[in-house]
Amino acid sequence: MDTGNAGMLTPELLEKMRQIGLRLDRAGVFWHDNAAVTHPRLRQALLRWLDVRDGKDIVKLDDKRFAYVEIEDAHLRALSARWDGERCFVLWDDEQEAELDYGSLAVAEDNAFYARVRGLRGRIAGPAHHAIAERIVERGEGFALPAANREWPIASA
Repeated sequence: MDTGNAGMLTPELLEKMRQIGLRLDRAGVFWHDNAAVTHPRLRQALLRWLDVRDGKDIVKLDDKRFAYVEIEDAHLRALSARWDGERCFVLWDDEQEAELDYGSLAVAEDNAFYARVRGLRGRIAGPAHHAIAERIVERGEGFALPAANREWPIASA
């Protein structure tokens, strides 16, 4: 019985093939072997394929087809944030909007916010940061965000 080339793909070889030289920098630019990925649709696809598997950052087509990606800062960057009553919705650079994960909100030394979004790490700076920051209140020695009918303490990132 002929098994073709499938018998030659060892787990070690498959793991090596998943190292494709893909990197996402702090500004949200994908790089492949030190060349910027400039095609807008490819960039959007890569952002939507971002995932985490066994603690490693990946771009995932399906459960069996994925490759590793080096993430320098955050998986996604917030483009904007808007309030609908007591709820905050963030538009991320993968062009998907999601309600802010208030419980994961943290502030970094550079004053940018970070929050979880669909299991990924998101960076909130610029206009989105301002839309959220205008509602932050001082509480004791820290800060909190009143949203979704409660106050959410803001941790340090």
